Amino acid sequence: MSLDPPELRRRFASLSTAHVADACLRAAVPVRCAPAAVRPVQPGVRLAGRVAPTRHAGSVDIFLEAIDQAAPGDVLVVDNAGRVDESCVGDLVVLEAQAAGLAGVVVWGLHRDTADIRAVGLPVFSLGAIPTGPQRLDARPAQALISAAVGEWTVDAEDVALGDDDGVLFVPGRRAGDLLTLAESIRDAERRQAERIRAGVPLRDQVRFAAYLAGRAEDPALTFRAHLRGRRGDRGVTGQPTAVGDGGALPPCGASAVISRTISARSAADGRPHPGR
Repeated sequence: MSLDPPELRRRFASLSTAHVADACLRAAVPVRCAPAAVRPVQPGVRLAGRVAPTRHAGSVDIFLEAIDQAAPGDVLVVDNAGRVDESCVGDLVVLEAQAAGLAGVVVWGLHRDTADIRAVGLPVFSLGAIPTGPQRLDARPAQALISAAVGEWTVDAEDVALGDDDGVLFVPGRRAGDLLTLAESIRDAERRQAERIRAGVPLRDQVRFAAYLAGRAEDPALTFRAHLRGRRGDRGVTGQPTAVGDGGALPPCGASAVISRTISARSAADGRPHPGR
């Protein structure tokens, strides 16, 4: 990982997962989000740390082994195949992770003991809660402590997990420092835009939206992203993330970055297991 755990947490504290997701697009790093249904058990919590992966097979011992091997500041990422018929993490596992110095827990599955987990205070993200625990004991997966699947993505100890109220994002650990630097520049640009809106300058004026509409009337192939870059030649259909504001006088625009996500997601799907490394 390019940042040590305290530095990672310090820098992410002033950012959001949305900032870092936009930075991934700008840097041509596929955006690997946990499915939208993975939510924080306690709203307002945040986590940032290296992935400590584990795959659940019906018994708690795999979690204890993963915690035993993890380093302080890591995030326990539990793969329970997205099951919604059983919980796999409860308050004792969360309390054990906290006592070991872990930064949080991400569960691709369900938890239980919600009130107790909230009382522990360690950030936990999951698909939700159900009272019952596992009623099975499967064979231990070969990759039980090597990698974990979360939705369509497979992550391991070379990845970093970031979480906030928008959900969980995974980024390559070796790119974390550069991505946070880029995310900081996006955050600052968006803050400036927000300040101008509050000062009476609409975002439409900041991005010369009337000129875009006029240009599109002349050339229906003109995209908003190409307008922001000041180049008619970029039609935004190459499948490569285009940095909003690059090559033009306009600052980065968070609104157009949202549009870029749709295009970038098509190319990101080709490198799902471990992109951007």
